[in-house]
Amino acid sequence: ILEVSADLSDRQRTRMEQLPPGLRDRVVWLDRLPETPIRGVMLANEVLDALPVQRFVVQGGRPYELGVGFADTGSSADLADPAALVWREAPDELAAATAMLRELPEPLPDGYVSELCPRVEPWLLSVGQCLGHGALLLFDYGLPRAHYYHPQRTDGTLRCYFKQRAHDDPFINIGVQDITAWVDFTRVGEAALAAGLEVAGFATQAAFLLGSGIEALVAEAADTVTSARLAGEARRLLLPGEMGESFKVMAVCRNLEQPLRGFAYQDLRTSL
Repeated sequence: ILEVSADLSDRQRTRMEQLPPGLRDRVVWLDRLPETPIRGVMLANEVLDALPVQRFVVQGGRPYELGVGFADTGSSADLADPAALVWREAPDELAAATAMLRELPEPLPDGYVSELCPRVEPWLLSVGQCLGHGALLLFDYGLPRAHYYHPQRTDGTLRCYFKQRAHDDPFINIGVQDITAWVDFTRVGEAALAAGLEVAGFATQAAFLLGSGIEALVAEAADTVTSARLAGEARRLLLPGEMGESFKVMAVCRNLEQPLRGFAYQDLRTSL
């Protein structure tokens, strides 16, 4: 387990203590990516949506950078003024990154706000270099680019989470809430190809788990109490109103020829 948070690492160790000794002893923690390429499977569950994003707003058919300023943006702005979103000319890096917006099926209207993640490419390149033979499975909230930047999605996907409650105001609970954004899986696929990896599958989480045999896992429960618990957990992972449709799974591989059974029921790569 690669974990940079000491607190989360401690919690993970406590949880892993519940495993049988023969399995528990095989779990090790890393504080950095391995230097020697591995042969196997790497899992990244809700990693991409935690990477920092840049926000932009479309004005006059052009993207401008959105940032944090003060409600009074004049030269005599009082530091006590409430923070607000302000926009300015996009720097060269952001202007280049948003060039893909011109390739969308429909132009974006003025006032359209969204985000992009410039960290995807370097992150995937570094992780891909650790994969000598096998697959990297990415689980996350996300959409193909044409759906992510749909003209009707006018406020983007940025969300804040505090004590199991979701909202869209980053200016409250500052420093103690999670701020996240959905994943542009088209960007992820492009980054994988640029890193010399193959995109081997893309599907909803529900289709992937069904293809992987989640029903058999529930059916093999030792007793009715365990079966009921597993069935409830499976429903949350599978139902469209829960995580089944909003979560996607992408597999990027290196030197892997055999098909992955999780994509036997559905493969949405053509939507990318």
